[in-house]
Amino acid sequence: MKKILYAIVLGAFVAAGLSMCKPADAAAGQQYVSVRDGEFYIGDSVYRYVGANFWYGAILASEGRGGDRARLARELDLLQSIGVDNLRVLVGGDGEENVPSHIMPVLQTSPGVYNDTILDGLDYLMAELERRGMKAVLFLNNAWEWSGGYGTYLEWAGAGRQPNPAIDGYPAYMAAMARFVTNDSAKSLAIDHARRMASRVNRYTSRPYAESPALMSWQVANEPRAFAGDSATKAAFADYIISTARAIKECDPNHMVSTGSEGVHGCEYDMALWRKIHEAPEIDYGILHLWPYNWGWIDSLSVADSVAPAFDKAVAYIRPHYEAMHAAGKPLVLEEFGYPRDGMRYTPGSPVHGRDAFYSRIFRLIADSGMINGCNFWGWGGYAAPAHENWQPWDDYTCDPAQEPQGLNSVFAADSTTLAIIRGAVNEINP
Repeated sequence: MKKILYAIVLGAFVAAGLSMCKPADAAAGQQYVSVRDGEFYIGDSVYRYVGANFWYGAILASEGRGGDRARLARELDLLQSIGVDNLRVLVGGDGEENVPSHIMPVLQTSPGVYNDTILDGLDYLMAELERRGMKAVLFLNNAWEWSGGYGTYLEWAGAGRQPNPAIDGYPAYMAAMARFVTNDSAKSLAIDHARRMASRVNRYTSRPYAESPALMSWQVANEPRAFAGDSATKAAFADYIISTARAIKECDPNHMVSTGSEGVHGCEYDMALWRKIHEAPEIDYGILHLWPYNWGWIDSLSVADSVAPAFDKAVAYIRPHYEAMHAAGKPLVLEEFGYPRDGMRYTPGSPVHGRDAFYSRIFRLIADSGMINGCNFWGWGGYAAPAHENWQPWDDYTCDPAQEPQGLNSVFAADSTTLAIIRGAVNEINP
């Protein structure tokens, strides 16, 4: 009976373009992004980039609720026109729908059960990126609640209802999430999902994701954390990251794997832990994020006037991560950096003097210092016209997650001064 059930489940995976996992062969002649001597390369050319966070890309590319392929085409056209060719995208959300502060539609509705409309959207997005010569970083899990992530896997593993920050507050949520990396069942479910996605065949290109020239890197999770400072939890956290990376590489030997880390801020302020994870051979490059407002470097009353001290703290934060990766011979990517709109406004076209100044300084640092090999600003709102301060079904998606003001940290098509700064940075960083 067990053999019959396994055959049925395996057949369903294959029909959906998924497997558990049949390792891909290394594809000869493909120009994948790789690492040599602390630099990214495509073939024999150094690859440096200015990219954007575009987590909702698979939803937007779908033909169901939330999808809009005409808008997707306009977004990709505009991004390409300013030189942005690298997008960081969520593979898909997990768990229940109609949950406060969660995105929807979700991709994985229960362990190994997938919403084919979102799978189709992800395939379509990747096919479009291939056609346009663009790259994607695909993240597979989330430490935060807005796409399901840690909490959903704990619930699926039988740990009971997990706190929702919109109801229970973030302290309760973060304390509960410390159990994810020590729950073997929850971690196994997350790793199984990573294997299935890394083994997927794109229905539009008929090519495995493992052979896609549009894929730069698989990513373990968005901002993975241990959420506890004891040595056992931190050791389990490192094991989760490295074990997931190893499983992905077993299925896809062609592409890089990255962590999605915030840096030492996401490693319980333990630089040795961040180094241990990013020096592991399964991890191809270093990752850090920068959030001056979220981390308390600036306050809501002084957004436009606090750029200089925020930037000084940013440089001090970046430097030890660069030194660690330089010693390891690996590149470093500033994968998220966000700065609020002036006065904490969120509507398209509202003033962004502070953001423009902060972006300009960050881009200048990347161009001049040699510490950063690529970056993805947070984030791309493009042509979205948000209808509410917090996302409600089925508002346009911006890059601000559902629980945050829609547009506060997003770059819209109407933000002409910011687009000009990004375009100028592309020309300097990757001429």
